[in-house]
Amino acid sequence: MRRIAFGVVVALATSALATTITLYQDPHTGALYTKPAPGRVKLGEFVSKDEALAERAQIKKRMASELKGTKLVSKVPKIKIDGLHYLGYHYTDYDKDKSDRADVGAFETRRNYLELKAYWSDKDYARLTLDTFQDRYQTPISNFRASDEGSWVARLKYAYIYLDGVLPYTGVEFGQVHRPWIDYAEHHGWLYRSISETFVETHNAAAVINSASPGINFKTKTPYFSSEIGFFNNGGYHSLKNGTGQSFEWRLTYEALGTGTKHPHATRDEWLNISFFGRLLTGTDNGANKDTLLGIHAVYNQPLFLIGGYLMRDDNDGRSHDGRGWSVNGELRPLPKWSILARYDRWKVTPAGSSDYVKRNLIFG
Repeated sequence: MRRIAFGVVVALATSALATTITLYQDPHTGALYTKPAPGRVKLGEFVSKDEALAERAQIKKRMASELKGTKLVSKVPKIKIDGLHYLGYHYTDYDKDKSDRADVGAFETRRNYLELKAYWSDKDYARLTLDTFQDRYQTPISNFRASDEGSWVARLKYAYIYLDGVLPYTGVEFGQVHRPWIDYAEHHGWLYRSISETFVETHNAAAVINSASPGINFKTKTPYFSSEIGFFNNGGYHSLKNGTGQSFEWRLTYEALGTGTKHPHATRDEWLNISFFGRLLTGTDNGANKDTLLGIHAVYNQPLFLIGGYLMRDDNDGRSHDGRGWSVNGELRPLPKWSILARYDRWKVTPAGSSDYVKRNLIFG
């Protein structure tokens, strides 16, 4: 009888090109044999390591030859493609004593992002983000057909270049960019944009600003202070721009626990932040000579819970969204992957030439 003294590896795939050998083992001594005999256990068929590696190289070569027609060409070292979708269902039950509108139940897609980033260094990049929305014939469109109402339309959300370190601790976005407040609020204060927009933008509350606009935004991050300061088209990314006015907007945040340079994770990190944010119109825009927004926000988060709140007012020459109000939201996380959340918004609208009224928005889940 002959023992096998050289090493073998299990083949990942059997090929006609590879020479196989059948091995047997004595379960008492562990000795390996090439022939069966009473008491020996068959281990299977094996190939030598060199043959297995050679076969793997041939497979890779063949696959590369078959895929050579697929090519991605770029003048930058890294391209990142991403997407974000919010899908859901809603039912609206109108109060029949106060409205003649029929109830509505519908599946919905609240956000559909397709995002492309092209990096020419570790931190400098160009970004393009497309979104979709359902055209409800709210804005005049040339050659619009009534039969097109309800169609889903692609819309440009972001298109900018970001340059890091243009000033100490500061980078800049230029193009169609983030405005200073909403993106920050989504990551630090109200974490459920998939359920509802933030207090300042939802039509159920203030509805005084949106999240993106053509402009320039300087973004500063230090451990205990962060900010965003810039000039923008006042109407944002889905309103027509008229007049000479540009909107000067800002966010100044005291990061009390030194988390200003981190990307926060609510279930792992702790932060305590106090922010002062606002907007001031320079020149005129759509007939308005002023549009002043002032707000303060505070939030505390730890892995077990979050609590945050606003005080805010907006004055836009007595237009329809003028008003003042407040909001508070909280979240309790008693178990992994389970949260109890609630939010209450109150916005008193004070339009010129008509009576004041109050919008109240309650969210819980």
